[in-house]
Amino acid sequence: MKHLEIEWRHLEKDGETCDRCQDTGAEVRLAITNLRDDLFKCGWEIIFKETLFTDSKIAESNMILLNGIPIEEILPQVKKSENCCDSCSQLLGAPTMCRTIEYKGQTHEKIPASLIHEAVKLFINKQKP
Repeated sequence: MKHLEIEWRHLEKDGETCDRCQDTGAEVRLAITNLRDDLFKCGWEIIFKETLFTDSKIAESNMILLNGIPIEEILPQVKKSENCCDSCSQLLGAPTMCRTIEYKGQTHEKIPASLIHEAVKLFINKQKP
C-alpha cells in the first residue's frame, strides 16, 4: 500500500484559526472524504496531517502539501499569492498578509476541494510506472 500524506498547515492562536484557514480545513476534509475509497481501491492510503503554526510562520499558513509538495507545485496553472486577511489581522492584532492561490485568473482565499482533488489525481498519476 502506498501512502499519500495530505498536510494542511495553518495559523493557530489561543485555539483559534482565521476564517480562511478554517474554510480551507473544511475543504481538505471534504476532499479526503471524497477521495479515500477510490484511492484505497488503487492501492493508496491517505494520511491526514494538520500542522499548526504561530504568527512566526504565517507565510506557510493556509498551505496544503501532498507528500511534502505544495499543491501549487503540482498543478501547473496554480500559483501562490497573498492578500490582507482581516481575520488573521484580528487574531494577531496587526495587519496580516496571508497565503492565497490563483487559478485561472481567480484568487482563492480558501483552497477549494475541487483543486485539492485535481492535485491528488495529478500527483497519483505521476507516481505510476
